[in-house]
Amino acid sequence: MTIIVTGAAGFIGSNLVRALNARGETDIVAVDNLTRGDKYRNLADCQIAHYLDKQDFIEELASGGFDGEVSAILHQGACSDTMEHNGKYMMDNNYQYTLALFEWCQSEEVQFLYASSAATYGAGSNGFYEDPECEAPLNVYGYSKLLFDQVLRRRIDSGQITAQVAGFRYFNVYGPREWHKGRMASVAFHHFNQYRESGKVKLFGEYGGYAAGGHTRDFVSVEDVVNVNLWFLDNPEVCGIYNVGSGRAQPFNDVAVAAVNACRAQDGLPALSLAELVAQGILEYTEFPDALRGKYQCFTEADLTLLREAGYDAPFYSVEEGVQRYVNALLAG
Repeated sequence: MTIIVTGAAGFIGSNLVRALNARGETDIVAVDNLTRGDKYRNLADCQIAHYLDKQDFIEELASGGFDGEVSAILHQGACSDTMEHNGKYMMDNNYQYTLALFEWCQSEEVQFLYASSAATYGAGSNGFYEDPECEAPLNVYGYSKLLFDQVLRRRIDSGQITAQVAGFRYFNVYGPREWHKGRMASVAFHHFNQYRESGKVKLFGEYGGYAAGGHTRDFVSVEDVVNVNLWFLDNPEVCGIYNVGSGRAQPFNDVAVAAVNACRAQDGLPALSLAELVAQGILEYTEFPDALRGKYQCFTEADLTLLREAGYDAPFYSVEEGVQRYVNALLAG
């Protein structure tokens, strides 16, 4: 039976395809939009059975071309640009597309695992638990993700689920195969490139009661994100909406220190503390941008209670562990 991965040439999608290959799965249909052709590089070392453009895939699905042939859809395809203001485009890509795939999977009794987002929580003033009281998106991206989550909740509550469906509220994911994301790539990726190019790393200064570089996020390695997806694939009885983060909030300063010291280790140089990096001018702080004021998550931390109760008990990498592994992979090229 075929596994379909949407957004397959993207960051998380390509990591999932690679991980499925490692398990011996090659009957994979990769779905994406390769208008930006160089994204093919994320699939060049993967084994897939077929590639389809997103629009061709939607048409083939609607015509019955995949009926009875698919065991699971891992749906990572979406517009993930939190600064995208075109609501029509965002809702079509993130809500309508997901809804159509969900309905098809339910009619065919096919497992459906999809990417939601921690952006559904907005500033997180009420916490980061998978509950409507915590949800207050700050942008149309977060709303587009929340809207389908709400559909799923209603369907689960009404007992109208015929096959597994699970949504993953990814927090700040970093790791290999994100090179194409530009400004939307992780801070770990940007810190690595800044340091290699200029010998410096720049972070936002004080804002919202947080000290310079002290804004705190739940940074989660894509390796852990993949492991969560594969666990759900292996446990088709588990349905619902789940946070996927490390469960540990760490400041941007920690990411910068980890990225710089991983680079320094490769160059045979000793590790430096945060204070030493600042004193030597390796770490600099810039004024917080006006464009982000009132639209910025100063703190995120995944509550993993539901994920653990569902049965997922594997540990998550800390920033220090995960960023070092990532930088080593980047340097290995």
